[in-house]
Amino acid sequence: MADDLKTRKTTVEPQVRREQSLARTQVVPWLIVIVLLAAAAWLGWRAFFYHEEGDPVGSAMLAFEKQNSLTVFSSRFEVVAESEDRRGIMGVDLLKSRQAAIIPATVEYRLDLSTMDRDRFEWNDSNDTMTVVIPQLRISRPNLDEAAQKTFTEGTYVSRDASADLARNNSRQAERKAAEFAKNPEVLALARQAAKDAVRQNLAIPLEVAGYGNVTVNVRFDGEKQPG
Repeated sequence: MADDLKTRKTTVEPQVRREQSLARTQVVPWLIVIVLLAAAAWLGWRAFFYHEEGDPVGSAMLAFEKQNSLTVFSSRFEVVAESEDRRGIMGVDLLKSRQAAIIPATVEYRLDLSTMDRDRFEWNDSNDTMTVVIPQLRISRPNLDEAAQKTFTEGTYVSRDASADLARNNSRQAERKAAEFAKNPEVLALARQAAKDAVRQNLAIPLEVAGYGNVTVNVRFDGEKQPG
């Protein structure tokens, strides 16, 4: 009887050790998974929800941290240019040609965000309002879509040189007219409003996600008086 108990005990002990070793082996992968999930959750919280207490300006500046320039408005329109070419001998015009062109042009309005330092942000804690002062818009050089232009040429005979000169003069004229049109008060007003809306949207959502709630964002340009 004692021998049977001794044999049974000897058999059970290795089996228990194997089960304990197997249990530890099965637990290790789950611990690794739990640690990885916790690390991912912490990194996500740190990236999207963490903010220093009482520093909404810092959170707002993060929205512009990686953007040096922001295109807020694009205007596409057509400009008309007209040039005349005269060619002759000994001061006598023998060949006269004229060309009119309708050329599509695109102009972009951009904000330079590299100057957006802390002094341009003001936080009012009593009514959860962020006031931002942005720099004046920068207008890009007109981009002429000469491949899509329409031309109308008059002349008995238009030489290759005359045609090239007419096209070149029309391009210069179109670029100048497009740059002038880009500064049209009505177009500029649309671009300025688009800039304010873009900045407001770029700040309101990150501030809300950062835990500041439904924040009011007021935007104005350098030199522009504060409403009220």
